[in-house]
Amino acid sequence: MLTALVLLPVAAAVVVALIPSRRRELHLPVGIALSVLPLALAGYLFWAFQAEAGYQFAVDAVWYEPWGISWSLGVDGISLPLVLLTALLVPIALGASTAISKRTKEFVVYTLLLEAGMIGAFLALDLFLFFVFFEAILIPMYFIIGIWGGERRIYASVKFFIYTALGSALMLAAIIGLAFNYSEQFGTLSFALEDLMQVTLSGGTERWFFAAFALAFAIKVPLFPLHTWLPDAHVEAPTAGSVLLAGVLLKLGTYGLLRFNLSLFPEASVDAVPIMGVLAVIGIIYGALVAIVQPDLKKLVAYSSVSHLGFIVLGTFALTSGGLQGAVIQNVNHGLTTGALFLLVGMIYERRHTKEISEFGGLQKVMPVFAGFFLFMTFASIGLPGLNGFVGEFLVLVGSYATLPVLAIIAAFGVVLAAIYLLWAYERVFTGIPDKEENRVLLDLSPREIGLLAPLAALVLVLGLYPSVLLDKIAPSTESVLDHIESTTDYVTPEPGRLDDVYVAEEGDS
Repeated sequence: MLTALVLLPVAAAVVVALIPSRRRELHLPVGIALSVLPLALAGYLFWAFQAEAGYQFAVDAVWYEPWGISWSLGVDGISLPLVLLTALLVPIALGASTAISKRTKEFVVYTLLLEAGMIGAFLALDLFLFFVFFEAILIPMYFIIGIWGGERRIYASVKFFIYTALGSALMLAAIIGLAFNYSEQFGTLSFALEDLMQVTLSGGTERWFFAAFALAFAIKVPLFPLHTWLPDAHVEAPTAGSVLLAGVLLKLGTYGLLRFNLSLFPEASVDAVPIMGVLAVIGIIYGALVAIVQPDLKKLVAYSSVSHLGFIVLGTFALTSGGLQGAVIQNVNHGLTTGALFLLVGMIYERRHTKEISEFGGLQKVMPVFAGFFLFMTFASIGLPGLNGFVGEFLVLVGSYATLPVLAIIAAFGVVLAAIYLLWAYERVFTGIPDKEENRVLLDLSPREIGLLAPLAALVLVLGLYPSVLLDKIAPSTESVLDHIESTTDYVTPEPGRLDDVYVAEEGDS
């Protein structure tokens, strides 16, 4: 089943590629129809998944035995929500791309290949295989931005590629180093995650390997101060590119920190808690403050991603049950809300061909449905109780307060700042009387556009009112990560929300 999830988008891309270029009217509809197949399979996977620790539906086939490389795939409560999110956002992103008029076949093919790479990265349990997927996704996203992006698309795509490729090179060196350390200790070469988790490293080596992995993933998040490529990529990318970049691609960074850094380098992860926590909180506050002053609506949403992803990193390195569960579910929440906001910005850009906030005003009078969706997603993004954003941020703040109370308090101000920049943007764009003729004649959302936004809005509400539908599947896997850290270090995990010191060297010390 997992192999099919990876290969279905590839097969779909091949089918679209075989459609003659002159039949341009078929490229997008066929691509959308075929992209629903991975979504259906991911939905079945979610239904069949058992709420327990460990990898399920695992596949392990030898790929290249002399190097110990395997086609090893598996899904647990950490990767399952992200696989489902990816499969959901791809058909929505394609459905929002009707404005693409040039080279539509290539656009659909690159999007489907991007989906295959992202799903593969979330499922890979062999580090060499993970690296292949992790790098492969750069190519289609580079072309999506570089061909179908805005005026500065070449600059944005090259900057995106250079930043991410540089971090990946250091991670590859660390992966090879881990594999050779395993070979020295166990007599055989292996890139399997569970094998490499058994490697014993000296303190200095573990910290260097942790830093190499962390740098690659921090660039992908992106974590302050490695974030400068993100606003350019978002602003220049087409709507589908922004939706998939914010909704899924950035999650490879947060996922990698949780999956690989905490599992492979537990001692270094514990030591890095203060550093990673400080960087996360700086990103939360910095991203929010910069978002407040943005004159460009799309760039405002881009900087909001920098802020919101800081919460996920903070929850991850809080090393508590609440923090890790909050980080995982917030990955999904951010993908839904920010993906929807980028969709909405794209829809208004197609009508007005501008993203400047000053060019709008009074849109709720001429586009009430559009304004309603934007306000709903704004409330979700700022963490209104009853919507999905509240659940993730609450768990992250409660979980991080147990280990990093000062940083948790500072991070809470990020929630206040989010309300300021998003509600102020809503006020300037939607309230008042339309004073520009171009705004008075705008058409409200079409049935197609409502159909794209409706499933995202429904999930925002479901996860806000009934978060246990995900948390029940997430919890056993995050507990397993904490158990591994406790079994290999002196770290003691507190219960979520307990306000005591958890850096305990021996039982009874505090």
